[in-house]
Amino acid sequence: MKNVLSWILVLFLLASVLNNCLSNSVQKEANQKVAFMDNLRKLYSSGDSSKWPKPILDPESIPSFSEIGHLPVVQFPDDNQYSAEKELLGKTLFFDPRLSKSNQIACASCHDPELGWCDNRTFSFGHDRQLGTRNAMSILNVAYAKSLFWDGRAKSLEEQSQMPIQDEREMSEHIDIAAGKIGKIKGYEVLFEKAFGDKSVTKDRISKAIATFERMVKSSPSKFDKFIDGKSDAYTNDELMGLHLFRTKAQCINCHNSGYFSNNKFENVGTSLLGEKGEDLGRYLVTKTPEDAGKFRVPSLREVSRTGPWQHNGSMMTLTEVIEFYSKGNPEYSQKRSTVYEGITLHSQKSGMVRMLELSDEEISQLEAFLRTLSTKPERISLPELPK
Repeated sequence: MKNVLSWILVLFLLASVLNNCLSNSVQKEANQKVAFMDNLRKLYSSGDSSKWPKPILDPESIPSFSEIGHLPVVQFPDDNQYSAEKELLGKTLFFDPRLSKSNQIACASCHDPELGWCDNRTFSFGHDRQLGTRNAMSILNVAYAKSLFWDGRAKSLEEQSQMPIQDEREMSEHIDIAAGKIGKIKGYEVLFEKAFGDKSVTKDRISKAIATFERMVKSSPSKFDKFIDGKSDAYTNDELMGLHLFRTKAQCINCHNSGYFSNNKFENVGTSLLGEKGEDLGRYLVTKTPEDAGKFRVPSLREVSRTGPWQHNGSMMTLTEVIEFYSKGNPEYSQKRSTVYEGITLHSQKSGMVRMLELSDEEISQLEAFLRTLSTKPERISLPELPK
């Protein structure tokens, strides 16, 4: 009986020691985690990005890399400088459906300010209720895009603004006819005179006015902007960890960098579906360079939570789905990597930056929490009174 009691006592003491050791270990780990997060918070909210942890970058992204941060001041081209009068004219034209053949579709039909300046549809409806072939990109912060459309076929906003007007699936109107219709509207005379010095209405002036307005569609400071400026309590721990993952393990920053959160390049992430229904050759249709088959413009992540669905074909309906897609490295099926187009065999070569990341469910949730801090609340804008 004494031996049994002795063994019980020994086991009790051993259990107590192990429990204390475990408790101390757990406490130590918890303290280390708190210290790590406190240090991250201090660095990222310091107001000095040079103090941030070093980003994890692929060699191919280093030459053009620019650290994430604030949006810079909008720059206007020499031949289309800003004026408030030109912006007002452009805004009026942007909302005027009389630029379309049916007199029912305006630029704002697909780029609604209440819907993140897009339309939250997979594909937009255009002339005669025709569906487009790609997801309508938001025009928020479009002033910072170095080329326009998913395939980059327009080099400037001035060039871009005419294309939807003339596209048969969109507004389906010849730009000269559109300019003629606007020129016959008496109420536009004073707007053109104030913007350009005389009443003359031309397609060039229409383009310049719309482009001026679009350059002014810019995000207000987001939670991210306030946090990196020193408001250290603006972020939750999950949002903070999401920011750190974005720049390190998840490597999102390879493509989504600068204050615009885009490298303004074209990348192949394996979504072109070559040889399948929904095939889209992407950048190749513009350059005719085989290596560009399946490449699309890297979109900005500013306002990303407001501008779904995502990808060039609007195929992803939630941010979680998007992050999981990249976490798994998009295992592109071999039968969807090649096609024959106009007698030329094309192959889709997915970027090496798209690879298995093996993010945990918690890390995916943290990344999404961070991405949502890049969005701002919708701003109510006053609609222009259309001239008569």
